[in-house]
Amino acid sequence: MRLQALGYVGIKTKSLDDWETYCTRFLGMQLVDKTQSALTLRMDDRKQRMVINHADGEGPAFYGWEVEDALALEDFATHLERNKINVAHGSRALAGERRVKDLIVFSDPIGNRLEVFHGAETASDPFAPGRAISGFRTGPLGMGHAVLTAERVDDVIPFYTEVLGFRLSDYFDKPFKAYFFHANPRHHSIAFIETGKNGIHHLMMELCYLDDVGQAYDIVLRKPEMIGTTLGRHVNDQMTSFYSWSPSKFLVEYGWGGRTIDPDTWTPHERTEGPSLWGHDRSWLSPEALEQSRELRMSVAASGGRAPLNVMDGNYLRARDVCPWWDATIEAARKTG
Repeated sequence: MRLQALGYVGIKTKSLDDWETYCTRFLGMQLVDKTQSALTLRMDDRKQRMVINHADGEGPAFYGWEVEDALALEDFATHLERNKINVAHGSRALAGERRVKDLIVFSDPIGNRLEVFHGAETASDPFAPGRAISGFRTGPLGMGHAVLTAERVDDVIPFYTEVLGFRLSDYFDKPFKAYFFHANPRHHSIAFIETGKNGIHHLMMELCYLDDVGQAYDIVLRKPEMIGTTLGRHVNDQMTSFYSWSPSKFLVEYGWGGRTIDPDTWTPHERTEGPSLWGHDRSWLSPEALEQSRELRMSVAASGGRAPLNVMDGNYLRARDVCPWWDATIEAARKTG
């Protein structure tokens, strides 16, 4: 019955053309279909991962969460109803639009539309990126993660943990309050930032090569007004990334090298170092919070904060040189058992 991953996202916008350019020529997604009222896009072997509809307003319209099969979907619907959540079963027409076998629809306590589905359709033809990228890291980890904003995180976190079953990865309070939750080995598939307003902060897409991220950063440097957060590396999920402003004025994180965790043994904890090892200047912060985030990074640097890179088979070569820090870290771990 457990939610497995973020399967798809829907977005509403007044400008389909801007979103088409952003998704294909910048993010590297594949345009599947375009009409006067909608775009559908691929990231991998799934027939679609993102649906963008022409509508009044801007921002996410729905989030699709995947379960294993029809029985898991039925059990999840029953579980929601027992918790007095209003659940609607998706029509055959809606399932066809989402390219899934079946789905249910409901809302979280702050009004986000959630869809739980099973049986996503896969494509027979290979993924064809909109620009030259190595591809997105998806599969069992899902399409990435979503970080939502909340007026008060305490109003929404119990629903996501006690009802939906997400498990806490970690949290921090400075330079802003943020809580991170996992559904699979991706460090977090959903997170909440307390901002005083309900909405979306960012969506994250992870690439298979660091060069994909660097080349996208070169593209965005020609339009620096698109940069919401500069290139940097996170403390908790260890992602190297930057954030750009989407056409709907929320952020998209474009990253590489995210860590994976063991959900069965992971122990949640508070992070006191702040959100980043280095970089990640956030233009959306107040001047006071921005300075606080910089001071936190200076403290991390002064204390020698480091983390090994998280690589996948095929995207790295082992250097012949010796790394004293890594050797010392391995030796210390050996001595402490």
